[in-house]
Amino acid sequence: MTTRIVELRRGILKKNDELAAGLRHQFTSAGVLVLNLVSSPGTGKTAFLERTLRELRARGAQAAALVGDLETDNDARRLAASGAPVRQINTHGICHLDAEMITRHLEGWEGVSLEGLNYLFIENVGNLVCPSSYDLGERIRVVLLSVTEGEDKPLKYPGLFNSADAAVITKIDLAEPCGFDRELALHNINEIRPGIRIFETSAKTGAGMDAWLAYLAEQARPS
Repeated sequence: MTTRIVELRRGILKKNDELAAGLRHQFTSAGVLVLNLVSSPGTGKTAFLERTLRELRARGAQAAALVGDLETDNDARRLAASGAPVRQINTHGICHLDAEMITRHLEGWEGVSLEGLNYLFIENVGNLVCPSSYDLGERIRVVLLSVTEGEDKPLKYPGLFNSADAAVITKIDLAEPCGFDRELALHNINEIRPGIRIFETSAKTGAGMDAWLAYLAEQARPS
């Protein structure tokens, strides 16, 4: 039975990787920078993305978002207030997005053309385990860590942090009242993923957003 389960998982991941490779080619051809945002629930991922979408829109960039959640379209409605095109993906109990879901929800997205976008953000389901195994065709995987979660999350969930290209510390305005040990958090992130780009941000105050937006612009430039 254990052998059969392993074989099934390998088969699922192989299919996902093949679909993701096709998506990556599609995104590259369209010239759109795709980012996969992953974190635990309650990290402030939606608030951070909403601020990002608003700031990009104010700078004249074209951005859209696919939003993964188990149920409800609450986050999608919040993000749509930014003025960016947003489409909800409900997984109905599945703890992660996969490449097939992304492919399906890109099809027939009224008013949205990949060629017309500078950025496509994928807000993954809040989970620190499952999303690390599923490639969505993104160019950049961003892991978010809130100051309210503690400094040891990277050590507890190394797979996700090790697979990320950038890390964002959120709710930095709450660091002092939460007793957040900034140096320890930075040390732990770098312990798992040495040299990773780290951004310390607050969606509420705007702290750190300029550095984050500069990074997005840098990554979106044609190589």
